Amino acid sequence: MKNKLHSINLLRQSQSGFTLVELMLVLVILAILAGIVLPKFSGVSERGRVTAAQTQISTFKTALDAFEVDMGHYPSGHNGLLDLIVRPRDGVNWHGPYMQSDALPKDPWGNDYVYECPGRHNPSFYDLSSPGADGRLGTEDDVCNWTKR
Repeated sequence: MKNKLHSINLLRQSQSGFTLVELMLVLVILAILAGIVLPKFSGVSERGRVTAAQTQISTFKTALDAFEVDMGHYPSGHNGLLDLIVRPRDGVNWHGPYMQSDALPKDPWGNDYVYECPGRHNPSFYDLSSPGADGRLGTEDDVCNWTKR
């Protein structure tokens, strides 16, 4: 009888936990899943930044159009976008500020938006762009108010 009880106890002890191989297998599966899922989430974050930059450019467009209606021209010169917040010297008809903040917003990557009037891509009005994640203009990740070719 003693032998039988000892055998049952040994059987219970050997079945009560996970082996090292089983634990390693679970860790490998979790690592593979993380490798698949995490890059997809980082892509969502980057797309969100691009969408935020496009929305901000649209907000600038609204402010620039209001400035143009009041002044008869888009801002130009070295002040550029700053004229949307601070009255320019020739601002007789200026009814701003045309932006709600006291400072010009930065793009989602922390860079300044680039404004040029008249624009190289839009010679009849202006070019407005964000240099994107790499911080350099003229690269594939730029977000701009013209159609890229």
